[in-house]
Amino acid sequence: MAKVKNIEAFCKFCNAITKMELTGEKFSSVEHEGKEWAKCKKCKQILLIETVSIVRDSKHKIDLIVLENSIDYSPEKTFNVGETIYHKTWDDFGIVTSKTSLSNGKGSITVEFQKLGFKKLLETH
Repeated sequence: MAKVKNIEAFCKFCNAITKMELTGEKFSSVEHEGKEWAKCKKCKQILLIETVSIVRDSKHKIDLIVLENSIDYSPEKTFNVGETIYHKTWDDFGIVTSKTSLSNGKGSITVEFQKLGFKKLLETH
């Protein structure tokens, strides 16, 4: 029985870094060099990922946040993955790590804060 290799990489269907299972052989052709087939464990979609998108260290560099580039959090705003936000109520800075769409038409972001760790917040979609 073959050993299953699990990795973390960006899933374009989930719009987030998720756990994936490598499902096929590496390509040796020049056209597909550095790509592998992977199945997202969250949405079950199979996609061709570039090996450079594999997350080797999934921990964001929270201590290296550039505070001057942060955006004040408000549920009326829209955010992108990788942006730095400041939550005034919690007096904490964080990095947006993923986004999801909710059934009510709004969005949800997952933010890794310096003090509070991971939190889910609402956003305008």
